[in-house]
Amino acid sequence: MDSTLNALGGILLRALPTFFLVLFLHFYLKRIFFSPFNKILKQRYDATEGARKAAESSLATAAEKAAKYEAAIRDARSEVYKEHDAVRLQWRAEQTAKTAAAKAKADAMTQEARATLAAQVAEARQSLTTQSESLATEIANNILRRQA
Repeated sequence: MDSTLNALGGILLRALPTFFLVLFLHFYLKRIFFSPFNKILKQRYDATEGARKAAESSLATAAEKAAKYEAAIRDARSEVYKEHDAVRLQWRAEQTAKTAAAKAKADAMTQEARATLAAQVAEARQSLTTQSESLATEIANNILRRQA
């Protein structure tokens, strides 16, 4: 057993330079390679996150502006529709007034035409009455002449 321990001690003694070399290599690579590499990765991550946050804020701003734009368009359309309705109502009132005036004018013309027609009928009756009396007198005279 003593020889085994001596052999083990010799193996450990020969392994110590390798152990220290691995330990030195670990700290050396950690300081020279991995530390700057991690720093670069962190900067890239921060830049990516910053860009992502900027993009999210830009999207939120764009959505807000789009909502305001849609509201403005909706209000403008509503105002235009109100104006159209007001103009349409005004036109309808004007058209109703013109129609009423035209109807009144037509009624007046109809009354005038009826009065003129009634006067012409009365004149024609008077004329026919006068003519019928003269024709009756003439017929009677012609008949009486033949008999006499």
